[in-house]
Amino acid sequence: MIPVLFALGTNLGDREANLRRAIAWLRRETTVDAVSAVYETAPMYDTDQGAFLNMCVAARTALSPEALLARLKAAEAEIGRVPSRPNGPRLIDLDLLLYGDRVVDRAELVVPHPRMAERGFVLAPAADVAAGWIHPGEGRSVAALLQALGPLRDVVRRDDLRVD
Repeated sequence: MIPVLFALGTNLGDREANLRRAIAWLRRETTVDAVSAVYETAPMYDTDQGAFLNMCVAARTALSPEALLARLKAAEAEIGRVPSRPNGPRLIDLDLLLYGDRVVDRAELVVPHPRMAERGFVLAPAADVAAGWIHPGEGRSVAALLQALGPLRDVVRRDDLRVD
């Protein structure tokens, strides 16, 4: 079983329910080891949209990275995601951030996620469940990557929300 790290995000519809459905799907398809807190975050890149709820899940899988990506896309469709503009609003987004210590660089899949190290909305919840995991491209831990970002504006831990 390979350790994997997923990022979950949603800013449309019942955001909490969207995260619950995604976690339930991950529990069916992988061995979930830990679920982060929920963070409410301002949109990045395309800022003309509502706030996101983001979180991370640490799990293990026997699936290949490509098979896992195919299953994640199927899960997004099952939950109700429809195509949108890049970085635009979405019902659910399931990203494969890390796949053990492997580096995959293909047109359809890049692991580690190429923008993981610049995203506080990913690194804050990732540090909850995988602080010591090493980013194979950066050679630093998730916690060190988060610390390098400095103070995070617009990334608020929502301890009042429980979706696991």
